[in-house]
Amino acid sequence: MHHVSDRRPSFRRAALSLLVAAAVVAPGATPALASSHREAPFIATQPQVDATDFYMFRSYEAGRESYVTLVANYLPLQDPYGGPNYFKLDPNARYEIHVSNDGGAAANLTFSFRVQNTLADNQISVGGKLVSIPLAQNGSADVATLNSPALNVHETYTLDVIRGAGRGNNRQPVINMATGGTTFDKPVDYIGTKTISEYIGYANRHVADVQIPGCMGSGRVFVGQRKDPFVVNLGETFDLVNIKYPATELNPLAEFATTDSLADANVTSFVLEVPIACLTEGKGPIIGAWTTASVPMSRVLSKNPEAGLDPTMQNGDYVQVSRLGAPLVNEVVIGLKDKNRFNASEPKDDAQFATYVTNPTLPALLEALFGSAGVKAPSNFPRTDLVAAFLTGIDGLNKPANVTASEMLRLNTSIAPTPGPSQNRLGVLAGDNAGFPNGRRPADDVVDIELRVAMGVLCTLNIGGCKPADAPAGGLHYTDGAYIGSAFFANEFPYLRAPLKGSPNDDNAIKSAKRP
Repeated sequence: MHHVSDRRPSFRRAALSLLVAAAVVAPGATPALASSHREAPFIATQPQVDATDFYMFRSYEAGRESYVTLVANYLPLQDPYGGPNYFKLDPNARYEIHVSNDGGAAANLTFSFRVQNTLADNQISVGGKLVSIPLAQNGSADVATLNSPALNVHETYTLDVIRGAGRGNNRQPVINMATGGTTFDKPVDYIGTKTISEYIGYANRHVADVQIPGCMGSGRVFVGQRKDPFVVNLGETFDLVNIKYPATELNPLAEFATTDSLADANVTSFVLEVPIACLTEGKGPIIGAWTTASVPMSRVLSKNPEAGLDPTMQNGDYVQVSRLGAPLVNEVVIGLKDKNRFNASEPKDDAQFATYVTNPTLPALLEALFGSAGVKAPSNFPRTDLVAAFLTGIDGLNKPANVTASEMLRLNTSIAPTPGPSQNRLGVLAGDNAGFPNGRRPADDVVDIELRVAMGVLCTLNIGGCKPADAPAGGLHYTDGAYIGSAFFANEFPYLRAPLKGSPNDDNAIKSAKRP
């Protein structure tokens, strides 16, 4: 695909830095423009199982080009200083990544994570009595080793691979190649440098080589806290796009004009690297994927909790409460009344949401906000270009043969990865076909890309069954004003940056300071 040229009349430039990818002006609506951070009414009350972002890309670490990396982020808006309990995952939940490799709307492979939280109940002697400590760590040592005795709570996890639609009959454990077992250690959150003197090295010791049953070669896995990779401006957006910019309307730096509202937030990431051949199973190069979280149907609170971490009894069938494929779908495509339903649904049932794609509300809302500045919604109905972008994949890029229309992130694994420093934040729109919407890399600016797609940029390129006349404002360079680029991320597994530390103080500096 060709780069979108900047042929905008100057009078339209005033609108460029104001058009933000959210239906924030809908009366009575409460959408969230933070990828999938708190995007639906119910999941906003369940942060431990709230999927925030999903990524899938050909690994661009040198020497790992024959792998695909999948990243599923959960538990949004973590304040780094969130002690004393910090941010534990839900041991009753199933966190899963589903992969379709035959163009269908059902999973052929599922990678299923289960977390275990174990209370060590560290105690100290006080007046001759052993008393349980109130913190996540004791004061005896740096916790830089795996399964350190200095930790009061240990998080571990298991990973299974499931083939086919079943959830039990075809389940096989993934093997930790370092131990030969099926359990993996999860690092504690970045409490601060006095607890963990060198967090990057500590976290890296939790990257594990894995053997996936039925697959040739090994993969890698990491589960732990990371700096939130999503970049977006939230505060001004929710105030009816009340964004202040430099005085000139011709400001060429509109993409840098606002503050990233998530700059001080962490998330918890499930990062899995899998050989391409394991995912495609010889059925063709294009795969689709999405992530979900499910919890038991019944939860009963105890009036007299026993000693431990969980005061509930949970049982019954698992119920899906979170779903995420392509970014921002449940935020700016699905109507508010159906957001909970979308989170509970599977791609095979996506026909029930088709009108939200063929007749989208976001472009109409943007025209209502900025029509006087030259913004006009596309006029082709049904929006076949959005059907291609969200439901089938794009012809010649990532549309599989015999595709069943369904919402998921799709990746053509035959397209070589672009090295990190050379990646273009606009992905396919800028000629970088290894980026979004062909999969999604951490540095892809999905807000700006999806804004432009929603407003008809594919029509300007005669893609998706529409033509330039259908999208009179499709060539505008829409932006939310929050910049993202490849320099924000590492060029090796697990790609996302280490989390922000909870304490601002540097223990080494404190030790060297003179006391009064």
